[in-house]
Amino acid sequence: MKLILAAVGRARKGPERALFEHYVGRLKGGLPVLEVEEKRPLPPADRMAREADLLLAQIPSGAYVIALDERGETWTSERLAQDLDQRRLEARPAVVFAIGGADGHGEALKARADKLLSLGKMVWPHMLVRALVAEQLFRAQCISEGHPYHRA
Repeated sequence: MKLILAAVGRARKGPERALFEHYVGRLKGGLPVLEVEEKRPLPPADRMAREADLLLAQIPSGAYVIALDERGETWTSERLAQDLDQRRLEARPAVVFAIGGADGHGEALKARADKLLSLGKMVWPHMLVRALVAEQLFRAQCISEGHPYHRA
């Protein structure tokens, strides 16, 4: 099963990208990033809808979609590991983690998502969210494999 990160915006060089790349380098199978961007100055609702369309166009057929959203469920690292294990048992071709733009996800993306997931009540910079997701995916992999990285 392939893990994919689909995100609005382009990653620039800097500490957030370096941290992201550090954890992606530790992940077995890597974490391809599909970046989309709407450059036209649109009203927020129109921009969110357009970004949703761009993200949806990147999602492979049959993929399980987890949209990062502040109103989503909060999971433990163990719960994430269990969910990914379940997707493997279902023989899903991919699990896509979708990160929206500055105003969040458009309704079409949220409707397509299999799960809305929150990283907590605080708002995080989108580039840092990439690193947080990569670290949690590495942690989930370690949990599933019984590796001592996770010490809960």
